[in-house]
Amino acid sequence: MSSFSLPSPARSMSPVGWGGAGVLVVALGLAGAASLWKLFAIGATAFVAMAGGAWLGVQSEATGRSGGERQARRLAWGYGGASGAMITSTGAFLIPSAVGHDPVVGGFGIAAGVFVGFLLHAAQHQLAHLHLPVDATTLELTAHSLAAGLVIGAVYATMPALGPALGLAIVSHKAPAGYAAARRLCRAGRPVSVLLVPAAAVAAAAVPVGFASPPGSDVVHALVFGIATGVFLHVALDFLPRCEIGGEVSEAAGLTEGETGEDEFDAQHHLLDRLRLHAVASALVGGLVVFVAWWGLHA
Repeated sequence: MSSFSLPSPARSMSPVGWGGAGVLVVALGLAGAASLWKLFAIGATAFVAMAGGAWLGVQSEATGRSGGERQARRLAWGYGGASGAMITSTGAFLIPSAVGHDPVVGGFGIAAGVFVGFLLHAAQHQLAHLHLPVDATTLELTAHSLAAGLVIGAVYATMPALGPALGLAIVSHKAPAGYAAARRLCRAGRPVSVLLVPAAAVAAAAVPVGFASPPGSDVVHALVFGIATGVFLHVALDFLPRCEIGGEVSEAAGLTEGETGEDEFDAQHHLLDRLRLHAVASALVGGLVVFVAWWGLHA
């Protein structure tokens, strides 16, 4: 495994990481050659968001291994803001497109998308039980990113005039996901650079699909946007911060399951209550940012 002079495995560049960076370069090169600039921007943003979140996760783990309320607040705001932006963007941009082309087909597409999202969620967890040489966290995030890229590519292939704001809001959750995954990999003593693979997977899946020329019928448009709506709504709701013992936010705070004294139980309960307020506020702020951006563009 090659390294940049940083001895910690968490800070070294693994061959898998170099592979992820190479995939990104190829995907963005294809997007630029085909003038798919919106997919170029979305894919690049997804990569930077996850890589940047991973870098922050490494720094956080190095300076506060025992966890604390500050780290938990950061994660709650990251997940909450991204989820709020995704929910609002999906409601404002995807649902009208789905039902506007064909209300019934669009409605069935939304339902199908929710089921597809649930299926992908279950499949990701099944990957963790397979005895594979690749880290389970990396596999789960890569599968998730590939699915998101496929849907994003299909949406922009179906409606090329769609602005990039929707795609950028959808991939905003990559930053907190990278942050949480990096901390998990650091604790296991594994190289965080492997996260460059799921970081590049959005562009790797979206750009090839963007070359497609789907039929221009209302039924096809309604179905594509309906499925995209359902998938992204499921993802957005799944990323809402769950401030419960055993979740990523409580893990960042250093809270663990097990028997505790009454005083410690009360302290944990009050901490989780405070974190829930941060989760709600961050989701509202994320949605408000999308609304203000839309208002500014249409004022």
